[in-house]
Amino acid sequence: MSDKIDVNGNCHCGNIYIQAKVRKSEVRACHCTDCQKMSGAPVRAVAIAPAEEIKITGKPREYIKKADSGNKRIQAFCPDCGTQLFATDMERKLFNLRTGFLEQRNELKPETHVFTSSGLNWMLELIK
Repeated sequence: MSDKIDVNGNCHCGNIYIQAKVRKSEVRACHCTDCQKMSGAPVRAVAIAPAEEIKITGKPREYIKKADSGNKRIQAFCPDCGTQLFATDMERKLFNLRTGFLEQRNELKPETHVFTSSGLNWMLELIK
């Protein structure tokens, strides 16, 4: 039985719309300090979609973020309302969709938590 599901969503102002197929088993929550800073939240949940399974309508603004490791990632958001949409590698092979803007966000419970060493103590207490 496949755990792939169709997801869709739009930014707050409606100018960007995204459809994709993701695996529920690959939804994760990232606790790294970059995700905390960029999202303004204690954790950021993502659903992973391969490039061949995603369709983007509209033109997101992109920011290239360089990690401490030197790895570069494209961060995309709506240039009008600021909704965070996804991150992807420089070759645009895999897209980490931000689950908050997806209509199916309630079905996308993180299966794993990553970079918990940077997690906020009170948040980590909630996921135990």
